[in-house]
Amino acid sequence: MKFKIVGDSCTDFLPEDRAKEYTVTVPLTIEVGDDEVIDDDSFNQSDFLRKIADYEGCPKSACPSPEAYMKSFEDAEEVYVVTLSSGLSGSYNSAELAKATYLESHPDVKIHVFDSKSASSGQLLIARLIEKYALSGMAFEEIVEKVTAFRDELHTTFVLDDLETLRKNGRLTGVKAVVANALNIKPYLKVEDGTIQQIGQARGMRKALDKMVDYIGEVGTNLSDKVVIISHCNCMDRAKDVERKLLGKYGFKDSIIIDTKGISTMYANDGGVIVSF
Repeated sequence: MKFKIVGDSCTDFLPEDRAKEYTVTVPLTIEVGDDEVIDDDSFNQSDFLRKIADYEGCPKSACPSPEAYMKSFEDAEEVYVVTLSSGLSGSYNSAELAKATYLESHPDVKIHVFDSKSASSGQLLIARLIEKYALSGMAFEEIVEKVTAFRDELHTTFVLDDLETLRKNGRLTGVKAVVANALNIKPYLKVEDGTIQQIGQARGMRKALDKMVDYIGEVGTNLSDKVVIISHCNCMDRAKDVERKLLGKYGFKDSIIIDTKGISTMYANDGGVIVSF
């Protein structure tokens, strides 16, 4: 096997992605009280959402160990790692430590760790672009350059029904989560420079999603040449409605809807929608 694409488990690969021999997922873990949930193929979203609903505290996540990353590098000449934003998780730092350690004994292997500066659907867009270039036979260094440029232009926006998990885990500096929930005011948010920032707000989920769609048209360029990925947490109808509006207004080249896995589900909570393009 010449190359591998390694994603931490916030990279919400589709089943067909996971089935490819060159795609590897390194799971994060989630603690819900005394329960430890491994974010791997055994993850059951409905069971997890029930655990969260029954738990009075706040779930916590733990990034993969460097050893887990190093194991994923085995039997490859080129390794491309895609992690959750370093501003939101220690996964990137763990992968970088794994890279440095692995190269000490495998100096001929080429490894690059991409800090996605995003999450979920944004990570999948990056991983799929790596796949496209690697399968074309493009040189490692050129892939790194082109994908980094793409990452720097990537937009990730989202609206969540419940911001408490993000707030309690210190991920919402400057976003008024408590007030928003009390008044049914839903902020629409973005990931910029790897951290979460508020764009605006609206009363109710539908209006906030519509505002997010409008915002995408304001900041997006050449959208007819781009693929949009919509992640949702247990709300396919919402995701389809957002997809319909995005395709109707902006004519994206293609669209993909994905259901969130463990880490994305933990932070998005029931009803959250994430859009990356």
